[in-house]
Parts: sequence; C-alpha cells; structure tokens
Amino acid sequence: MKIAAADIGGTAIKYGLYDNGELTEIHEIPTHAEEGGRAVLQRTMEAVSGLPEFRAVGISTAGQVDRKKGSIIFSNANLPEYTGVNVRAVFEKRFGVPAAVENDVNAAALGEAQYGSGRKLRDFLILTYGTGVGGAIVADGKLYTGSTMSAGEFGGMVLHPEKMEKGILYSGCYEKYASVSALTEKVGKKHPELTDGRSIFRNLEKPEIRQAVDEWIFEVSAGLVSLIHIFNPAAVILGGGIMKQEIVFNGIRTAVKPYLAGGFQDTAILQAALGNTAGLIGAGASAEKRVRELRQKNRKK
Repeated sequence: MKIAAADIGGTAIKYGLYDNGELTEIHEIPTHAEEGGRAVLQRTMEAVSGLPEFRAVGISTAGQVDRKKGSIIFSNANLPEYTGVNVRAVFEKRFGVPAAVENDVNAAALGEAQYGSGRKLRDFLILTYGTGVGGAIVADGKLYTGSTMSAGEFGGMVLHPEKMEKGILYSGCYEKYASVSALTEKVGKKHPELTDGRSIFRNLEKPEIRQAVDEWIFEVSAGLVSLIHIFNPAAVILGGGIMKQEIVFNGIRTAVKPYLAGGFQDTAILQAALGNTAGLIGAGASAEKRVRELRQKNRKK
C-alpha cells in the first residue's frame, strides 16, 4: 500500500512515498517555520499533492503530538501558531484518506525500531540534534509516550540550573547547549560568517572553532550520561545530520564512557541507521498501522 509520508522539521520538509518500509519519490523543501504552523501545513499539502496516487498519509512533525487525535499539544517558538492544530483532520479533509501524525523523534524511533539500528533492541533511547534536541523512548519493544504523550522531551533536561530564568522556556536546559543551533550560535559570536554545521566543520583547523566544537561535544555527552543512568537502555541512538561527522560521533562515545557507573558501561552508543529518512519511514509505518486499525474497526460494525 502506497502512503504519502512527510517529515516536518524546523528547517526542511521532507516527503515521499512509503511502501512497506521502502521510500521512493523523496523530495525536500524549506519549512519557512517563521510563517507559522498553518502556513507550513499548507506548504506540506501542496508538496504532497504532487506525489503519485496514495491511500493514506503519515506525518512526522516537530512539537508535542497527541497521536490518538493527531493534534499538536504544544509547539515552541521554533514553529509559531502550531499549538492546538489538528494536523490529522487537516490532511484527511484535504486528501480524503486516513492520516496518522507522530512527533518527529517518535516517528524516527518507530523507523529505527523496525528497519534501523533498533531492530534487535527491546529498550533504547533515540535523540536527534538539529534546530533543537528531540528524544524518544522505546521500552520493552514499545514506544513510551507518558501520561500526556510528551515523554522523551530530553531537550528540557536541566543541565545548567544557574542559567534558569522564570518564563524563559528551556533556559538552562539541554537544548540550549546541545542543539546544533547552540553550536552555531556559540561559533557565530566570533565567526558570524559560519551559519551552519557544515561551514563550521570545514573550518576545524582554526583552534577557537575546534575548542567550541569540543565544548559542545561535552555538553551533548553530559546529557547522555544522565539519561543512561536514568533509563539504563541497551543503547542510545543518535540522529541528525551532524552525527555523520566522525569527530562528533566518536568524540561523544569517548566522552561519555569515563562518566558511566559500573552497571552502565555496556550501553551502546549507535548512529541512526536510517539517517534523515527515519522520520519518513516511521510516519509511513504509523499511517499503515492506522489503516489496519480502521479496517478492523469497520469489520466489527
């Protein structure tokens, strides 16, 4: 069954056709998140409408998602005017087919669990590093979403309590120090011409830039040490384009190890196998599941 899958991120919208774990017709357009959630959804629907015929839609999106209703529980300033929007209803009305909506990192976790680095694992965490820091928890082979379907918000983990300010979302928190945005902001204070991860890593020979990257790697690693001790997972899977940088991934693995207590030393730190397609694959799998559930429900009537 062909499913239109879309992954709405802070900087780009990826979309394509999903069919039993395989992706085709993959494309990417800018998100223009500053225009607001409804404008982003409209842009996504226009893009998806150009795909060949499909029988369902799967959406992976930034923000806290009520996966049962398909609506956005909360979205921060990275994607304004998105909180409260029923994404599933919007897509089902536009295309007349079933739709499923997942938080982007939950979708990535589903993709990695079925087809990627989490295939043989019953318990793992996945974190993605980009505009923000996203997380998801797989426990006993199932996605754990918490009492309000918002579990895994690792970006809100406090690492610097001295930097906390009332009313300032995520002040002093992991996301403010471990996201790629945090790295580019840190480097940009001395090198404003370096505006993204790629340009930063092309200039690693400059000592002050290498120092900034090393400090950022330590911030990432410090958060992982806490998460490993709390959840005791078999593995932590790291995603986001920046994890393809060998210096980053190897640096994190090296930095984490000395700080783990004895019973946690065997925790594996893995790269996401599906790369930037994990969210698309997870979104497609979620839509596939929703179609099956609707069929079963109709048979019981």
